[in-house]
Amino acid sequence: MPTVAPTARPHGDEDAAAPLAPRARLLPALGAVYRAQLSRARVARIPLLFVATFQSIGIMILMRGVVDGGSEARAVVAGSTVLVVAFVALNLLAQYFGQLRAGGGLDHYATLPVPPAAVVLGAAGAYASFTVPGTVVTAVTGSVLFGLPLGNLWILAAVVPLSGAALAGLGAALGLLAPRPELATLLGQLGMSAALLLGVLPAERLPGPIGWARDLLPSTYGVEALARTFAPDPDWVVVALDLGVCGAVGVLSLAVATWAYRRAAVR
Repeated sequence: MPTVAPTARPHGDEDAAAPLAPRARLLPALGAVYRAQLSRARVARIPLLFVATFQSIGIMILMRGVVDGGSEARAVVAGSTVLVVAFVALNLLAQYFGQLRAGGGLDHYATLPVPPAAVVLGAAGAYASFTVPGTVVTAVTGSVLFGLPLGNLWILAAVVPLSGAALAGLGAALGLLAPRPELATLLGQLGMSAALLLGVLPAERLPGPIGWARDLLPSTYGVEALARTFAPDPDWVVVALDLGVCGAVGVLSLAVATWAYRRAAVR
């Protein structure tokens, strides 16, 4: 049968690589990762969210027999509310990234034209968003239990994302930097325990060195901001300062998590 001679190609075309697709922009990639992670978390983490909420409510019931009211009651309710965020955004996210690194999931993300910041921010945002129902239920229950006003609970719209960003960044960094997933789980649980002990207990009852450690915990400033809004006449300037510090810590922790992701993805 007659054949057609192949068309001659210029010298060097045999080795020319096909052009790669353009790298995805940050915001569209962030939205895609966020939706995927939120869908995954909705299926797999709902039972754990109930555990986190009931745990915080149980702690408040126990502290009700010790704390009568005043600033200590405000600290207990605020700390227990943010503890829900710590359980999901810090503890579970540390476990997730530890398992993702150990199971080769980072290799999958590394092959996609997705910026590293989109992976970290998308997962952190999904886990932080997942805590909203539990924090609202805990804050309302604690306010009723201790007789605190409910009028300023709208501040949760700022406390939850800022505290969630700070704790999620810390959890992601712990999971990505841990050499083994078991160690990532341990570090996540230790971080949640620190949020429990240093966030729920009133600051004036803590010894000096432990109080300094409390100041280093990312969620402390979210707890302080929420606790101040339960006062009869909140100082909104100080509340805004606490939220600003919490936001700055969140940006720093997410930057560290992004660096840890880049470090883990190239190994």
